[in-house]
Amino acid sequence: MTQSIYITSAEGHSGKSTVALGVLDALSRVTPRVGVFRPIARSTAERDYVLEMLLDHDGVDLAYDDCVGVTYDDVRDDADAALGRIVERYKAVEAQCDAVVVIGSDYTDVGSPAELAYNARIAANLGAPVLLVLGGRAQQGQGETLGLSVARTPQEVGQIAALTMPELLHERAEVFAVVVNRAEPEQLDEIIGSVRPIVDAAGTKPGRTVPVWALPEDRFLIAPSMRGVLRSVEGELIKGDPALLTREVLGVVVAGMSMVNVLPRLMESAVIVIPADRTEVLLATLLANASGTFPSLAGVVLNGGFELPDPIVRLIDGLGSSLPIIATDLGTYDTAVRIMNTRGRLAADSQRRYDTALAMFERHVDTELLTRELGVARPSVVTPLMFEYGLVDRARADRRRIVLPEGNDDRVLRAAATVLARGIADLTILGEPLEVRGRAIELGIDIRDAEVLSPFDAVHVDKFATEYARLRAHKGVTYAQAADTVTDVSYFGTLMVHLGLADGMVSGAAHTTAHTIRPAFEIIKTAPGVSVVSSVFLMALADRVLVYGDCAVIPDPTSEQLADIAISSAATAEQFGIEPRVAMLSYSTGESGTGADVEKVRTATALVRERAPELLVEGPIQYDAAADAAVAAAKMPGSEVAGRATVFVFPDLNTGNNTYKAVQRSAGAVAIGPVLQGLNKPINDLSRGALVDDIVNTIAITAIQAQGSNS
Repeated sequence: MTQSIYITSAEGHSGKSTVALGVLDALSRVTPRVGVFRPIARSTAERDYVLEMLLDHDGVDLAYDDCVGVTYDDVRDDADAALGRIVERYKAVEAQCDAVVVIGSDYTDVGSPAELAYNARIAANLGAPVLLVLGGRAQQGQGETLGLSVARTPQEVGQIAALTMPELLHERAEVFAVVVNRAEPEQLDEIIGSVRPIVDAAGTKPGRTVPVWALPEDRFLIAPSMRGVLRSVEGELIKGDPALLTREVLGVVVAGMSMVNVLPRLMESAVIVIPADRTEVLLATLLANASGTFPSLAGVVLNGGFELPDPIVRLIDGLGSSLPIIATDLGTYDTAVRIMNTRGRLAADSQRRYDTALAMFERHVDTELLTRELGVARPSVVTPLMFEYGLVDRARADRRRIVLPEGNDDRVLRAAATVLARGIADLTILGEPLEVRGRAIELGIDIRDAEVLSPFDAVHVDKFATEYARLRAHKGVTYAQAADTVTDVSYFGTLMVHLGLADGMVSGAAHTTAHTIRPAFEIIKTAPGVSVVSSVFLMALADRVLVYGDCAVIPDPTSEQLADIAISSAATAEQFGIEPRVAMLSYSTGESGTGADVEKVRTATALVRERAPELLVEGPIQYDAAADAAVAAAKMPGSEVAGRATVFVFPDLNTGNNTYKAVQRSAGAVAIGPVLQGLNKPINDLSRGALVDDIVNTIAITAIQAQGSNS
């Protein structure tokens, strides 16, 4: 039976989308098919950005048009007919899902005093319990998005709850939980204490206590982005990095004065409004932003519709500034007013907002209680997304410090911001601190909690050079040579791990595999009882996770190396919650084939049984006999591994690499890795085409490996 929850509020601008994202994310952790439904679309002129943001979540696989009920016009024309249409369209979504998050209307219509009652009526007809969102901030009209809203007192929030609860219950809606959003951070307990007795006295479902939670106000969630400013002023980006349009705007400076008077008024993360014919002010602003001695700006808006003279354009190009410069035809007053009225949007293209919203929800809402109370049971299947969530949960249960040598790569910085926001690991980022932190500020991401360390730091270079020279003395390495070598970020990061200054390292986004793992061979070395370093991919299929090894390191392993790979792969599988049943793959199954390649696998299988008698292992065996129960029954009846294998050991790199890529592309599997195994301490290599999510997953994996290592 599909479990649903209806998220509604008593007024607009309550931050309902933050709560909806948190609920959706929590449900995606425990059930494979989660849906989203919007009974009343906020606009017919443009697509609903809240719905688009939720549909963009990895746990949802539905089309936009299928997830919208009716419009405000439909409700005004005939509320009963609209309700019938909403139920009909909802049922079509429900049929495809195990759980559905329903997001109530946004109070964007004119003259809708009964909107809450209508939302309650919809919820009752859908059979979905209501999660009520109460606003912790009073609406102040213009300027509210730039931090000028007024916090409600605990008593005022309680009064809103007292007015709202009876209206929901009158329409026979079941109140599942109450979340006070955008609450004063210092008064969360008092606010909950004020709302709690109101909810308890309302007489909801007998025998059940309705949870009450509070989320604090966060200025970055409500601040408009530069992309929002661009849209509001109907402007055009004429200079700067488009990637920086995601940065939040925390203030507005109207530069209608001389350069000398503008500079002292610059503010951190502000947008500067400059008449387009005041080119000297524009140039001074760009120089101030690049100097490092003035606040870091979010962007510039040139108003008035004047074109920049060609010499000024050449001068700006020569400065190489990445600061977004937007041109608009509007006058100064209209430009400033539009910017002030630009509302922040919680959208998937703003990673900082996304991470902040999820982290805040997880910190203040008992998501385990939420899913349990909804009756969403954990299924036997494990989807790729659920597996990735499991990695994150395990990593942050025992946080470790991971070093990221590639602090000059934007993907690494974005991944670092996500890791820090979600509490996955503590981080050290290598690079020049001013450059790394400056770029993070430009990108609008928060890495304040990361340690940023220069690989040329004299104290560390001396310490690392002394240790490296000692380790490589047998190769004739002198201190002077070592001092030069250890400033390489891969060596620097590996030595941090070796000396216990970090628990693991993740690199390779901008370096080759050899560059990443060569220092590990020299410094970290292999674990006791392991002769080779190898790798696996964690292959997350639609309903289970398999382990493929080796697909990235050893081109043509010997029988002894194959046995090592099998034993290491089984240990890796167990470390990530996968019961190891090892298939030693070949083009022949059992005793049916002969030849050097088959004999290599047969010998390797015997070595595994000798060295690890507790392991379930079968080989040589073909892939179909290892993976398919029907084939296994015919080719290898009675085997504990055939048809049920979870760890697939390939006879050579060519076979393994091509197979994992074929499964990844043709079966839609998520390939997580390569995960290096066999080292004393965890070092992991990234693909140079790695996405931000790939880097986050690899950091989580490395942290989990560190939890089980001897470090």
